[in-house]
Amino acid sequence: MRTPLTAEPDRRWTWEFRDLSHARRDLSVLADRDRVVLAGPPGDAAVLSSDAVGRLSSALRAAAEQARK
Repeated sequence: MRTPLTAEPDRRWTWEFRDLSHARRDLSVLADRDRVVLAGPPGDAAVLSSDAVGRLSSALRAAAEQARK
């Protein structure tokens, strides 16, 4: 992912990316009290506990490391 395109004072971030068919899409991350919401196309969302966010963060780091190899 690239640097967030938008950031609303530490509450919401949005990234632009391309899907498998190379169409432009957005992924938004929203800090909602004690939860994090991932909203991707087409309007789907995942609401995660802080523990789940930690696991997702670890998985994304591991995937990024593998992608660099």
